[in-house]
Amino acid sequence: MSARTVIPFGPQHPVLPEPVQLRLTLEEERVVEAIPAIGYVHRGIEKAAELNEWVQNVFLVERICGICSFLHALCYCQGIETLLGVEPPPRARYLRVVWGELHRLHSHHLWLGLLADSFGFESLFMQFWRNREMIMDLLEMTAGNRVIVSTCTVGGTRRDIAQEQASEILRTLDKVQNELDKLLPVISNDYTVRSRTVGKGVLPKDKAIRLGAVGPVLRASGVAQDVRMIGYAAYGELGFTPVVEQAGDAHARLLVRMKETYQAIDLIRQALAHMPEGEIITRVRGNPRGRTISRVEQPRGEVVYYLAGNGTRNLERLRVRTPTFANVPALVQMLPGCELADVPVLVLSIDPCISCTER
Repeated sequence: MSARTVIPFGPQHPVLPEPVQLRLTLEEERVVEAIPAIGYVHRGIEKAAELNEWVQNVFLVERICGICSFLHALCYCQGIETLLGVEPPPRARYLRVVWGELHRLHSHHLWLGLLADSFGFESLFMQFWRNREMIMDLLEMTAGNRVIVSTCTVGGTRRDIAQEQASEILRTLDKVQNELDKLLPVISNDYTVRSRTVGKGVLPKDKAIRLGAVGPVLRASGVAQDVRMIGYAAYGELGFTPVVEQAGDAHARLLVRMKETYQAIDLIRQALAHMPEGEIITRVRGNPRGRTISRVEQPRGEVVYYLAGNGTRNLERLRVRTPTFANVPALVQMLPGCELADVPVLVLSIDPCISCTER
């Protein structure tokens, strides 16, 4: 038996700029065990949600994660709407799809750029992020900000999208898709990328289910599970079907996110084409009472909000379960058997967001 060595991966690493540590046990260059060590980030957001009035929490939960800020707000607002018995107007539900998919699109661009960077493809990294800038410009045009857009509110949306803006969104999405057509074959078919991802970090379907994996990590293992299938917002009216791959390796997770960029573009086009006229917000009265669970599909997977209201202006409890937290057990399953050089790519393949996980 070879001598074993325990080394720390993180909490600081060039490929992963967020604080998480994996204590890796190695036999020569091969990983035989990985133990995660988390807890470097604590911002007290859940406690702050109990101290704030429930209306203010829309802005608080957006700051759990900047990359998917709108989807955090959407999940929270849907939970409050359930407790209050409020139904957002049809137009607001379609607007929520547009902003939600814009966030998914720019998040997947960010990840694709980081993946290219992990292979040393600096030029490809910059090209993905240059393409992402066009999406960020659309967020700024429609919401007035590029990251924390604050367009979702309890009862609907704060902003509308005018016809001129809708036309600009469609024109820009054409440009984004044209660039993706050039970039995606490079990162999916390049010899170096394939040698670092195909057959690496395999997560079989049964283990993905048993370990509670979510999002692209789960769908890359052949499980057609996506919270958008329940039809929240306007997804039930847009003919949504999840993107699924079967191999369960790092390359399959890459393919799922690649295909979801095209799917996000298609969903935005459908939402703009079928968006009804009318109001964008329903008037809200009273305070939330009772308990509920709200679920939304973020770019990284399913996020779950547990809300408990007692009829006052302050929530009794807010609990958030983020997709990265759900995918950490799957990551620990993927790593044994791989080489040390593969660890950064495999960690990146779950698209981790540690500040989102720990809050």
